[in-house]
Amino acid sequence: MSRITYLLILMVSLLFTKMSSQTNQGQFATVNGLEMYYEIHGSGTPLVLIHGGGSTINSTYGNVLSQFAKKHKVIAVELQAHGRTKDRGVPLSFEQDADDVAALLQQLAIAKADIMGFSNGGTTALQIAIRHPEVVDKLILCSAAYSRAGLVPGFFEGMKQVTIEMMPTQLKEAFLQVNPDKAALQVSFNRDVERMLNFKDIPEEKIKAVKAPALVINADKDVIVTEHALALSRLLADAQLTVLPGAHGEYIGEICSANQDSNEPKLTVELIEEFLADK
Repeated sequence: MSRITYLLILMVSLLFTKMSSQTNQGQFATVNGLEMYYEIHGSGTPLVLIHGGGSTINSTYGNVLSQFAKKHKVIAVELQAHGRTKDRGVPLSFEQDADDVAALLQQLAIAKADIMGFSNGGTTALQIAIRHPEVVDKLILCSAAYSRAGLVPGFFEGMKQVTIEMMPTQLKEAFLQVNPDKAALQVSFNRDVERMLNFKDIPEEKIKAVKAPALVINADKDVIVTEHALALSRLLADAQLTVLPGAHGEYIGEICSANQDSNEPKLTVELIEEFLADK
């Protein structure tokens, strides 16, 4: 074998290995009777990413995950009835989602992690801090609601009329890309709507008991009103508040963002990294 042939084979082998490591992070873990899909990216201090309602890992964090993976061991999850994680046959609850994530961390032998959640995932992250404070290092709560009053006027009235045809096309396509089962998409939609219609306020006393340092992030044209984000930051024992320009999720480049070429997600990552690095 010539030296050139050997080098070509070696290059192809290395390329294949690199491609495999980039595309095969996905795994399943049995937690609380649920086969939960999760991915691990990068190395460093653990950072858990929790997606929003009706979403997948990629549709929420596709524009920022690789940036976080430069400094962290990112554990990105898909919760019950979302993406590749099937429904367990019972209604969704933020409390159960919190228990599932905590159980996954236990299986992965991760004693403590920074927890970041967006939208419904932000409420789940808050519930993790309430129900499993021992696993939380720092919290990043993005567009998170703790009470019904935190949503824009008319939200719950509109939720009573919503149909899957009204679901953003980007979210539907992202779901079906990783799980082509249209019936599973309908179940996911139904579960999310049911959860929001039945959403009950988290008692303020429980929020006040959270001791983990927190960064509360909201957009100035968010589904979560700015006053609610401010109130949340004041209820938490040790919290900072940042309000960024744009609509729901634009500051992390969520898939429904109007400007997918915006530099704002990069700035948001830098802001979060500064918060996480501050010991």
